[in-house]
Amino acid sequence: MKTPADLLRESRKIVIKLGSNTISGDDGKVDRDVMRHIVGQIMELIHQGKRVVVVSSGAGVCGVSAINKWARKNDMNYKQALCAIGQVELMNAYKDFFGEYGLHVGQMLLTGDDFQEPHRELNIRNALFTLVDEGVVPIINENDSVSIDEFRIGDNDTLSAYVANLWAADLLILMSDIDGVYDKDPHTFQDARLIEYIGDIDAIRENIDTEGKSDFGTGGIVTKLNAAEIVNRYDTAMLLVNSRKEDILGRLARGEEKATVFVRETER
Repeated sequence: MKTPADLLRESRKIVIKLGSNTISGDDGKVDRDVMRHIVGQIMELIHQGKRVVVVSSGAGVCGVSAINKWARKNDMNYKQALCAIGQVELMNAYKDFFGEYGLHVGQMLLTGDDFQEPHRELNIRNALFTLVDEGVVPIINENDSVSIDEFRIGDNDTLSAYVANLWAADLLILMSDIDGVYDKDPHTFQDARLIEYIGDIDAIRENIDTEGKSDFGTGGIVTKLNAAEIVNRYDTAMLLVNSRKEDILGRLARGEEKATVFVRETER
């Protein structure tokens, strides 16, 4: 049965997904200290010889940080405009933090349509290989400023799964604000139990409560189960980890923390 330490040790190509909740503070604005800390953890993996691709949400919260006067506007045009502004801020932050280690970053903005056309998929794959081979860290996000319903992926858990498959990654790491998958909402139930190994996602869907309106429900854990199903289909493992914990990747590698491991049943 694979442990998080096993997966981190054995995996050479890793996709790391960061959610908006991961890089924003309690005020709902981007937290640059948190981002710097996570970049430091990613650099530890790179120094170990790992190749890393980052899928990062956060354009919206970065937009609000940059131009707060639009924060309460619900019109879609303003939301897309905030993402356009925020994407610049987001990339500047990654540029600064990886630059402290002498690395460049490259931006890739994608839509669901890009994964439906083989020629576009090939272009994405070639760009990823070229950037990583040349020591540049790809930073990927959905193109929220131009995406419409027909072409939206909808969440970066799914986007990161698509990227992991396209790049033939060994491991997908979803960095969230929860330790992993629980049998019920841990924010509500004190007796909620962490499920450390998942090999049968259909069985988990049947046996945990995913119907709530909180982040644990359809807004949160469901998309993570879907992402695991996508990558497990291609024999890529997935980890769901709590990014709010200090040095979470290092502590998992040393066996000091717990997370949820998703692998195909035959690999457990």
